[in-house]
Amino acid sequence: MTSIPYGAPSATGIIETHALTKRFGNLIAIDDVSLQVWPGEIFGLIGPNGAGKSTLIKMLTTLLPPSSGTAQVAGFDVTRHPEKVRAHIGYVPQLLSADRALSAYENLLVSARLYLVPRKEREARIAAALRLMDLEDAAQRLVENFSGGMIRRLEIAQSMIHEPAVLFMDEPTVGLDPVARHAVWDHVRALRERLGTTILITTHLMDEADELCGRIGVLHMGRLAEVGSPQELKARIGPDATLEDVFTHVTGTEMTSGGSYRDVRQTRASARVHS
Repeated sequence: MTSIPYGAPSATGIIETHALTKRFGNLIAIDDVSLQVWPGEIFGLIGPNGAGKSTLIKMLTTLLPPSSGTAQVAGFDVTRHPEKVRAHIGYVPQLLSADRALSAYENLLVSARLYLVPRKEREARIAAALRLMDLEDAAQRLVENFSGGMIRRLEIAQSMIHEPAVLFMDEPTVGLDPVARHAVWDHVRALRERLGTTILITTHLMDEADELCGRIGVLHMGRLAEVGSPQELKARIGPDATLEDVFTHVTGTEMTSGGSYRDVRQTRASARVHS
């Protein structure tokens, strides 16, 4: 059987939505979005604050019910089979999910239990997660003493402990310095390359989208305005266009642009309020 290269179109997407819509009273947060994400792809969602990126991810991860339309993740309908969807996905939210009072190992052990990893497999899974995220030497250290980049890598390890088919990451490097951001990018690529994980990220950072994503979707006022590779999107604007130019052209707005545990918590909380 011929294998499908990472990010190449297949018969069906591992994430598929059709006319997906979310209303909050008179507000339409997600408006008739139809999207396919291919197995093994790193797909990015960009858009201004309030465009609906986090709302879309919440529906795909079963945290919010759709108002209308359909969505399937890893072959399961998010409305009819939410428990099966959750068993096949990982989710790294903007807000801190690692417990500062626990060590990296203890956080991973809690995640293994929550994801129902069989007891006999937990130690091996934890060891593999620590190794993949380059945290072996920090396994017994308390998270409150971690840098921002280390915290993010631990949160990715937590989300992958049950080896899900799809990983959702909401603003994966918010609040990190450039060195830590690039380290997280390297580990995200490693997940895709070593495990074949499909990854959907939201980001406000155009260099992050350009560097990581095989394809990008631009959300504007709840609608999916553009989809394509970074190269395709830039070519539609002009020969010297950047993703910032694409963003401005589609949305009519300009882009706005690690520390301790406390710093990361404050930065992510602020980003969450405005997402």
